[in-house]
Amino acid sequence: MPSTKLNIQNNKGHKLQAYLELPANQKPNHYAIFAHCFTCNSSLSAVKNISRSLTNHGFGVVRFDFTGLGRSEGEFSESYFSANVDDLLAVSDYLKTHYKAPSLLVGHSLGGAAVIVAASKLENIKAVATVGAPATVTHVKHLFSHGIDEIKEKGEVEVNIGGRPFKINEAFVDDFGKIDLPEITKNLRKPLLIMHAPFDNVVGIENAHKLYHDAHHPKSFVSLDDADHLLSNSKDSVYVGHMIGTWALRYFPEMTNSMLDTKGEQLVGHLNLIEDNFTTNIQTKKHTMIADEPISVGGDDFGPSPYDYLSAGLAACTVMTLKLYAERKKWDLQDVFVYITYSKKHSDDLMLDIEQSKRIDHLQKRLKFIGDLDEKQKQRLKDIASKCPVHKTLQSDVIIETELIK
Repeated sequence: MPSTKLNIQNNKGHKLQAYLELPANQKPNHYAIFAHCFTCNSSLSAVKNISRSLTNHGFGVVRFDFTGLGRSEGEFSESYFSANVDDLLAVSDYLKTHYKAPSLLVGHSLGGAAVIVAASKLENIKAVATVGAPATVTHVKHLFSHGIDEIKEKGEVEVNIGGRPFKINEAFVDDFGKIDLPEITKNLRKPLLIMHAPFDNVVGIENAHKLYHDAHHPKSFVSLDDADHLLSNSKDSVYVGHMIGTWALRYFPEMTNSMLDTKGEQLVGHLNLIEDNFTTNIQTKKHTMIADEPISVGGDDFGPSPYDYLSAGLAACTVMTLKLYAERKKWDLQDVFVYITYSKKHSDDLMLDIEQSKRIDHLQKRLKFIGDLDEKQKQRLKDIASKCPVHKTLQSDVIIETELIK
């Protein structure tokens, strides 16, 4: 699924690093924003899994780093709760300006509290989903309570949160007491999905009970069984994404998220000459890829070139073949790296004994093996690398039949 890197500026002038995850056909029916947990970032596996699962339900999803976290600009001391909400508003404005106004907010842990507050300020938001969210904003203060007294003396201190050092100041601490989340939840009047694990030892299940009690219908609760707070097991975060996507369909206009029809073939390539330059959509039955040309030859460089894909097919087939062979032999092959370069070379430079010298297609394949292997095993793996199906296809006589269809 395609992912586009964005740089979004918040109201303080800081650039927020963000990624836009798109459905396979790159045409989202609706847009959503994901807010990560306290001190986390948008690269957390749970964030990526939930965002990408939502794309299967037709959503384009922006996951981003709050101010001072991940690769966003600013200091962590500026990432107080109100600033998190402001960052969400900035991302919403960016989507509204450059794509389409978001209609779904999803938040994990303290990010869940932030999306409830942000949703109360944004008319375009039609539904909200929280995962492991606290019922009050002040819930997180216990994480840095050991430094609060020192802050009053020094103004700014470094505290350890989750094994990582962060600098906080008095304004940072005081801001957590300014938001009345229960009251905001009572007045939200938007569909709310609350997801929580019964044995969450970071944000207790009683928080889900209070959120649900405070909220008005339509409201829903889904138990996450034995999941931990950070959804460390990928099956839990993928499940969360699919559940949110299914739940949200009730509150959004039904739209057809059409895919390119392969018409019974393995894949289809499509280029809209009116709207695009060389950017080509490639669709299999389950996956989408983008091909383009580099800027140096007039393309937009939105994706790999056609010959990059040719090399990619050879590389992928090679490593898969080596994996199967090494497993069958029970060899200690732990990692395989295959480096491919395509070029045109003259037969004379390659010292080929052919009747008429000419320029020919040349693919260079370089291998690197990680594991406890002796030289004899490495040489055998090198030989096997030349026996993968794609390698054989490229070296055999290939017939390509072309026909017109209506």
